[in-house]
Amino acid sequence: MLAPLLLLWPMSIAITYLVAKSIANQPFDHALEDSVTVLAQQVRDVNGSLVQRLPGSARDILRADDIDSIYFQILGPQGGYVDGDRDLPRPEPQAEDDAAPAGTVHFRGDNLHGTPIRVAYTYVNLEENNERPPRLALVQVAETLEKRAKLANEIIKGVILPQFIILPVVLALVWFALSRGLLPLAELQERIRARPSDDLSPIAPNQVPEEIAPLVRSLNEMLARLAQSIDMQKRFIADAAHQMKTPLAGMRTQSELALRQTDQQEIHRSLEQLAKSSEAATRLVNQLLTLARAENQPQAGTALAPLDLAEIARNAVRDWVPASFNHRIDLGFEGPDQHVEIDGNAVMLRELLNNLIDNALRYTPPEGSVTVRVRAGAEAAILEVEDTGPGIPPAERLHVFERFYRILGSNVEGSGLGLAIVREIAQQHGAEIDIFSNPRAPQPKYPGSLFRLTFPPRPQATPPDEETPYFG
Repeated sequence: MLAPLLLLWPMSIAITYLVAKSIANQPFDHALEDSVTVLAQQVRDVNGSLVQRLPGSARDILRADDIDSIYFQILGPQGGYVDGDRDLPRPEPQAEDDAAPAGTVHFRGDNLHGTPIRVAYTYVNLEENNERPPRLALVQVAETLEKRAKLANEIIKGVILPQFIILPVVLALVWFALSRGLLPLAELQERIRARPSDDLSPIAPNQVPEEIAPLVRSLNEMLARLAQSIDMQKRFIADAAHQMKTPLAGMRTQSELALRQTDQQEIHRSLEQLAKSSEAATRLVNQLLTLARAENQPQAGTALAPLDLAEIARNAVRDWVPASFNHRIDLGFEGPDQHVEIDGNAVMLRELLNNLIDNALRYTPPEGSVTVRVRAGAEAAILEVEDTGPGIPPAERLHVFERFYRILGSNVEGSGLGLAIVREIAQQHGAEIDIFSNPRAPQPKYPGSLFRLTFPPRPQATPPDEETPYFG
């Protein structure tokens, strides 16, 4: 705030100077106007000759001035000299249309012998008969500018000098007020700096001024979110470390057992178990990395692009066909003939499908079926993955998306991260995910599962495929 005040001060001085000059000119212009009016009243036409009736005493009074030099001049209709100062400059000739009527007083600035002067002049009509063309005589009164400059300087001094006293006082008051006003912020800054690095407790609102209380509340909300995020990360790391213990302990046990064995078959069996534990650890690490990448992905709308959901699903199913042969499961795809466009991230959606298909293949018994289906609904794009496995009880459907959550009694190997990854990616795409029993399950013993993801439509959504049947 001090810098603008210091910059405005020279501007204030310049404006004051201009105003002072304007104020100083007004009374002197009125005096010149009176002088030229009085002098014009003395000009008469006597028998065709121009005369002025100004007595010598009045002329002396007109010229009397202690500071400024005053000049006057009277010229006849043809510009002939009648009286006054011969060297006084004449006004610029004007066109007939621009000429002012006689009797009007005009002002102009000019120079006489290199000295600036202020001139008031008027024209006197000598023709008494209005029907004849006018015969104009020029009457001028001029003065130098010393008195005007002196008055302007006095006005400027009267305005500027107090500012030399007021401005430092204003600067001191502004400095004092800002220092006092910012003192609570400085104290708050010191309290925050003095906190330990792991202290995310809220700031007491009663210790800050009312003006910054909304800011402190926002900071407390941010600290609460940050503390929650850190707690989640800590739990995630603890859970990940706990989950990693099992395959690593198995690998260590099998490797130590293989080192003690001498029988080639036992060594081979231990190495097979070691390979399985290594595969489980590798899968767990990959899923942990995928989940971390999904959580750090920018929010939906910033890293999404138009893409064909049906094409991504078709390619994902094609990649899982060899694995379905190993499991003796019929893996199929049902999709519309036209494109089903959504705004999404192709890599993340491919990871979502991989986890859903892998989960379905793991839980579906041999000779079962897994179907991936894409269709364009009336107001949304829909992705479904259904299987003919044991299904998920309704009470468990809200928990299966939690990290490392496993349904009790399940003998299928897994880390419990696949559906957590699915939920995270679905949320980033603004998709809703629901779990149902498979309406087309052939055996009551295996009710199957149906995972349905509903994606928001694009501004110009693809018309729905009327030929694709809907199973709800």
